[in-house]
Amino acid sequence: MLSFCLSPAMTDSNKVVINLALFGLTQSGKSSAGNVLLGSNDFQSTFAPCSVTKNCHLGRSCHLRSFMRRGGQEITLQVQVLDTPGYPHSKLSKNHVKQEVKEALKQHFGKEGLHLALLVQRADMPLCEQEASSPVQMIQELLGHAWKNYTAILFTHAEKIEAAGFSEDEYLHEASDALLTLLNSIQHRYIFQYKKGNSLNEQRINVLERIMEFIKENCYQVLTFK
Repeated sequence: MLSFCLSPAMTDSNKVVINLALFGLTQSGKSSAGNVLLGSNDFQSTFAPCSVTKNCHLGRSCHLRSFMRRGGQEITLQVQVLDTPGYPHSKLSKNHVKQEVKEALKQHFGKEGLHLALLVQRADMPLCEQEASSPVQMIQELLGHAWKNYTAILFTHAEKIEAAGFSEDEYLHEASDALLTLLNSIQHRYIFQYKKGNSLNEQRINVLERIMEFIKENCYQVLTFK
C-alpha cells in the first residue's frame, strides 16, 4: 500500500535528506550512477558479461554543505540511494528481483518515503519498447498509479552524445518512439550524466541540482510504503 505525505526530513530547516531508488537494465550504469550521487564508491561497479548487482544496497552520502539556500539560510543536503539488481537479471528470476526490491523499499523508505525513482538508461544505446517494458513495469507495480510523478530517466554515458556530434535536444528529437512515449508519461523528467571533462564533484552537483528541481515540483512530497 502506498501513501503520500510531506517528507519528515523537510521539517529541519537547515538540513534536507532526499531518498532515491535506482532501476534499470543490466549494465545500464545504475551502481556507477549511485556512486556519483553519493560522492563515494559504496556500490560495486564493474564491467561483466552478466548482472553484477544481486541484492539491494542502501548508500548514504556525507553531508553536502551549502548546497542550496532557503529563507536566506544555507541548507545542508544528504542523499540516500537504493541500488537495485538489474531487471531482468541474468541469474535471478523476475519475481525474485521484484520481491527483493519491494522489501528493500519498505525497509529503507517505509517511514521516510521515496522522493524519486531514477530509471537508468544508457544514452549510447537505443531504448526499444520490449527492453523498456520490464523495468518500467516493475516501477509501475512497486510505486502504483503515482509512478509517473515520482520517476525520472537518468541517461548515463551522455558524453558519447557529444562525441557523436549531437546536442541533447537533437538526441531526444531522434530518439525511439518507446523513449519519447516514456518521457511524455513522466512529464519529461530526465537528466544527462556526463563523465568526460567533468570532475566527479561537478557531475554530482549537476545531477543533484536537476533532481532537486523535480522534488520541488512535487512540493517535497514522498511515497511511503506500508
